[in-house]
Amino acid sequence: MSKRFRNCDLNQAYLMPPSLQDWLPEGHLARFVADLVETLDLSAMYAQYAEGDGRGLSAYDPRMMVRLLIYAYCRGVPGSRRIERATCEDVAFRYLAADQHPDHTTIADFRREHLANLAQLFVQVLKLCQRAGLVKLGHVALDGTKVKANASKHKAMSYERMGETEKKLEEEVQALLQEAERVDAEEDGEYGKGKRGDELPEELARRESRLKKIREAKAALEAEAKEAAKRKQAEVEGRLRERQQEEEAPVESQRRHSPPGHLSTNGGREGGGASRKSFKKREGAERETIRNGNPDQGSATGVS
Repeated sequence: MSKRFRNCDLNQAYLMPPSLQDWLPEGHLARFVADLVETLDLSAMYAQYAEGDGRGLSAYDPRMMVRLLIYAYCRGVPGSRRIERATCEDVAFRYLAADQHPDHTTIADFRREHLANLAQLFVQVLKLCQRAGLVKLGHVALDGTKVKANASKHKAMSYERMGETEKKLEEEVQALLQEAERVDAEEDGEYGKGKRGDELPEELARRESRLKKIREAKAALEAEAKEAAKRKQAEVEGRLRERQQEEEAPVESQRRHSPPGHLSTNGGREGGGASRKSFKKREGAERETIRNGNPDQGSATGVS
């Protein structure tokens, strides 16, 4: 009985609409961040949008953007380009973004426009985590330092240290936001604004042209393989000819320089037009004569 395989058809449609809540386990950090953001007061952010005239495309919800940025910075992902890619490739980011995909320019602009509010919200989130009993949130320890591998899960903090710790948290948040700005500026210079740096060439971006390009590349590789096989076969045949010529060269040299009727050391009879085959027959007849008709010679040669 042949082995059965699970279906992996990329075109398989879901029988029921997929749910975001099915994408992550219950205890995942992204779920915790999402619940934390639901408790935050984002009215100052929403107020900035109320000042506009309402024209243009719909904006991304600040609640979603805050979820995304807080989770990204806690996970050590400061660059907006990496965050953009993560909303497509990382399930947790995709969950927090509600399966939306803001580009890196939108992400960076949101951070710059709401920098002060975002910093305050980030500190508030870390303080909430601290009060909830967490030692760290992603890569950020709740004493304002980077997490060490041996950080204790039961580390206690005295009341006297609360003010000092809050200041350290604020400094850590500022450092994270500054690092995000630095990475974005560096990548803008490297890739250009509006470019992620990992885009496929235009002919590979669409499926139709991509398949055509793949078939052309495959045909080119097969042609190269055939040509390489022909060259290798020619090299092998050339080496065989050279070896054959090297083996025949001593015999041909002896034929030119030996006197007629001379018996060569390799068993060939040289000169007089006698071929190697006829010489071997004569040599066999002579040996037979020695054994049968000349006892003395046979004794001398060890033949009884």
